Amino acid sequence: MRFNVSEINECIRTRRSIYPVQFSSRKVHKELIEILIENARWAPTHKLTQPWRFKIFHGAGAVKFGEDHAEMYKDLTPESDFKPVKYRKLKDNGARSSAIIAIIMHRDEKESIPEDEEIASVAAAVQNMHITCNAYGLAAYWGSGGCTYTPEMKKYLNLGENDKCLGFFHLGYPEGEWPRKTPRKQRGEIAEWIGE
Repeated sequence: MRFNVSEINECIRTRRSIYPVQFSSRKVHKELIEILIENARWAPTHKLTQPWRFKIFHGAGAVKFGEDHAEMYKDLTPESDFKPVKYRKLKDNGARSSAIIAIIMHRDEKESIPEDEEIASVAAAVQNMHITCNAYGLAAYWGSGGCTYTPEMKKYLNLGENDKCLGFFHLGYPEGEWPRKTPRKQRGEIAEWIGE
């Protein structure tokens, strides 16, 4: 056997989202982020379109992104709907994160496969990053709040016409021990055997 299967199973089964508010002040080095991106690029991809793209806001870049995202939210939200708590959260997430990675689906120019398959491929790449974070003891959270899906965010990220921002991967170290068990549906609830 090439790999320790029990360790792989444990790494997958204990992966959890850890929110930026639960990050410590310890910073994630660029070399670890490069490992995440390397593992992301080995996700399944139909016809090898490799639709994942990542824009990495690191260190001061993450702080600036948080500030810009908060201001974008403020500018785009009618006064009656504006929530100061949400504004502060978007801003603080930048300051708390070692890096914020914009998750982009870069559409195959030939549109040779359905867009849904491209999105699924990017999601698989993010799962590779999430599992890698767990293996290295990092904290990670894939969020899609704020202005993620707006034309203004698309312009801010300098995306192509058919590209999509699918959210932001916040990265840090957990503050203290993080509980690794959360309830999940049983196998019998999610899988149906046919032909047995």
